[in-house]
Amino acid sequence: MEGQVKNMRIRALAFRILTQIKHDKRTLGLILIAPLLIMTIIYFIFNASDTSLNIGVVEVPDSYIAIFNDNEDLDVTTKEYNETEVGKTALTDEEVVVLLDMSNDEPIIYIDGSEATKSKQAISVISAAKIQTKLDALPEQMKTSLETDEWDTAYLYGKEDSSMFDSFGAGMIGIVIFFLVFLIGGINFLGERTSGTLEKLLSTPIRRIEIVLGYVLGFGILAIIQSLVFTLFVVKVLNLEVVGSIWLLILIILLTSVTALTLGMVLSTTASSEFQMVQFIPIVIIPQIFLCGIFKLSGALKIAGYFMPLYYTTHALDEVILRGQTFMDVSFDLGLLFCLSVFFILINILLLKLKRNL
Repeated sequence: MEGQVKNMRIRALAFRILTQIKHDKRTLGLILIAPLLIMTIIYFIFNASDTSLNIGVVEVPDSYIAIFNDNEDLDVTTKEYNETEVGKTALTDEEVVVLLDMSNDEPIIYIDGSEATKSKQAISVISAAKIQTKLDALPEQMKTSLETDEWDTAYLYGKEDSSMFDSFGAGMIGIVIFFLVFLIGGINFLGERTSGTLEKLLSTPIRRIEIVLGYVLGFGILAIIQSLVFTLFVVKVLNLEVVGSIWLLILIILLTSVTALTLGMVLSTTASSEFQMVQFIPIVIIPQIFLCGIFKLSGALKIAGYFMPLYYTTHALDEVILRGQTFMDVSFDLGLLFCLSVFFILINILLLKLKRNL
């Protein structure tokens, strides 16, 4: 009987949270619409690759220029200059990303280091032209032998035409969900405290664990809906290829939401306003973004990532989305996220005990 009463109180509190959020259009929009909008922006950013490339040349043979302009992967435009200094001026004015100067005995490549990616692409194009020119100078028989001696390639994960969104989209899913749920959950729990609702609940016979579980259940139901909507949007609309199980992907997102929610609830107890809650972002969220594994790190920075909850989310998402791993392969990540959620729930119960005793 006591267990039934306890369950009824938890369900009643969860229902109150859901009803309250239902009438709060801003919070509802942040929970359901904001993740879709953010991932759409990320999708366009990663897929809006600029393939144009301007290469400056000084006294470069026509054979090189022909190879530059025939590049199949990049839209290369060659700009010829009569003098080296004129070419350098064009490089300074960002008309070209590199300048190939062959006016002297020793050719030299001047580089605009402010655009590292395009500079590397241009250098690769020049290197390929140099190799192709040497191949063209070989006897026909030797050239034919080299051209037919090609190696097979096989992709263990991913595919040749994978986009940048396919590579980074998995990790960004975890980051977006963790950030929004942490902020929304923390601010809403803070609102319960600052409005006096939490104090009223603490003055009733309802137990601390029932209060915390009621909030977790209420937001957990929203997290389930958010996970389903978000996953379907990313997979069906943004066409993110998921090699593994969709249901496992939803489970990872759900556990991430609960971890972020319970962590936000813990930190909200130390804040007295929404602005102070937002101030946790540079301390709690931003370090996790850089250390969670989407950037390849080594040494102490890599070790520091192991202490970040978001690391285990992005690792699990990468394993399922990109490598098609199963539940057992990511069970450690999922188990750790679950344990962190339980730990944060216990911390919340302890903090409520301290508040009730004040």
